[in-house]
Parts: sequence; C-alpha cells; structure tokens
Amino acid sequence: MMKRLTWFMGGAAAGVVGASVAKKKVKAAAAELSPANLAHKAADRVRETAHDAKLTIKAKQIELRARITGTPSRAASLADELQDGDAVFVDGQPVEPGQVIVLRQVRERNEAAGRRRRA
Repeated sequence: MMKRLTWFMGGAAAGVVGASVAKKKVKAAAAELSPANLAHKAADRVRETAHDAKLTIKAKQIELRARITGTPSRAASLADELQDGDAVFVDGQPVEPGQVIVLRQVRERNEAAGRRRRA
C-alpha cells in the first residue's frame, strides 16, 4: 500500500509540474503571437530587408561602375562603409567575416600570364 501511495504522489507531483510548465509555454507563445508583437516583428524584418537591399544595390553599382571604367573593384571601400551588425551576402547567402576570399584578380593575372606564354 505504501508503494502505491509513493508512486501516486510522485505522479501527481510530476503532473502538477508538467501542467505549470505547459501553462508558461502557452502564455509565452500567446504573447509572441499577439498582434502588436507580430506587427513589431514584421516592421523589423521590413527594415532589415530594406537595409540589405540598399547594401546589395550599392555593391552592384560599384561593381558595374568598375566594369564600365575598367578600374579595379572598390569592394574594400564598401567594406569600410559596413557597420557592426551589417550582413554581407554572396550568391544570396549571408557570410561571416573571413569566409570570403577574392580570387578574381589572381585568376585574371594567371589568364593574362598564360596568354603571354602562349604567344
């Protein structure tokens, strides 16, 4: 009889604790899905997307100007204009600092050197 009472009390305690944890999670989810909170999140995403679009447009303008004028890309000057928390995208994927290695100049130099050797 004592064994059954111990198991019953343990189960009841576990049920009370589980119900209180579930109640906290439901309240947190309801607060997160409130209309005001959803509006704030949507506004933040719009701001982030607009900022990312401006950076992408600026980088593309720099690249196109460099192609037209025949001057080397000024990607370093764009990197100087980035601020803490800004994201850099390569092929639509965000990259961390130090993950991007520019091989374009090396490839162009190697191709030019190959043309000179063949000629």
